[in-house]
Amino acid sequence: MANWQLIEEVRARNPLVHVITNIVVANDLANGLLALGASPIMASAVEEMVELGGLADVVVINIGTLNADLVASMLAVGKAANAAGTPVVLDPVGVGATAYRRETVRRLLAEIQFAVIRGNIGELASIAGVDWNARGVDAGSGDTTQATDIALKVAREYKTVVAISGAVDTISDGEHVRTIKNGDPLLPQITGSGCLLSCMIAAFVSVTDDYLTAVVTASASYAIASEYAAKTLKRNLPASFRIAFIDELALLHTHDHEKLASIEEVR
Repeated sequence: MANWQLIEEVRARNPLVHVITNIVVANDLANGLLALGASPIMASAVEEMVELGGLADVVVINIGTLNADLVASMLAVGKAANAAGTPVVLDPVGVGATAYRRETVRRLLAEIQFAVIRGNIGELASIAGVDWNARGVDAGSGDTTQATDIALKVAREYKTVVAISGAVDTISDGEHVRTIKNGDPLLPQITGSGCLLSCMIAAFVSVTDDYLTAVVTASASYAIASEYAAKTLKRNLPASFRIAFIDELALLHTHDHEKLASIEEVR
């Protein structure tokens, strides 16, 4: 279900990860990717997008702080990446919060083929057309037992791998479903933790054609890194955890994933 050798593959290949992201988290995403062993580029000018879509090993589109210029860049780089055979990962941050976000994601999904869509359950519920009580970029509240159905629905409709992140991660390619029960409670207390997971998933996707295994491996090892980080703290405080967590991403290859990973095959 997971292939831990992918951790070494990322470190060996140093994939170029092109990220169009939001102003809140760009620095942490770049540092996290560097710690992992990837090479980030955080460009957003539309004039560069066609070239970068073919140059990068993988592209991440994060809609966290949208504006019209960014949407144009997202569409340009996504289409260029598709043409070049470069995988594209979508992080639909807060998609259900406003009509503008919903329309932007609808357009992105219509015009770009995504290898992976990763978000919290509120975001994926919005894409699936399932009623959900979400607020802003938070996951909100609802029947979390629907995660499997939501993941399957979105994966099948958009022919992609879906990763729903939360206390339990749910991952599906439209046929298979995996759940992961790892991660420290401090992880959602640092802003951009989900955004960084999307980037980590992208790095893993760039080194294999088995996207389902890549997403499971990236998600599990990311969550396990948070558990290692929490163990180094004298006090369980979010700022200290943030630094320790990035350090643990640099030490990812030393973690005992086989022993600690709690991965279940649901179907």
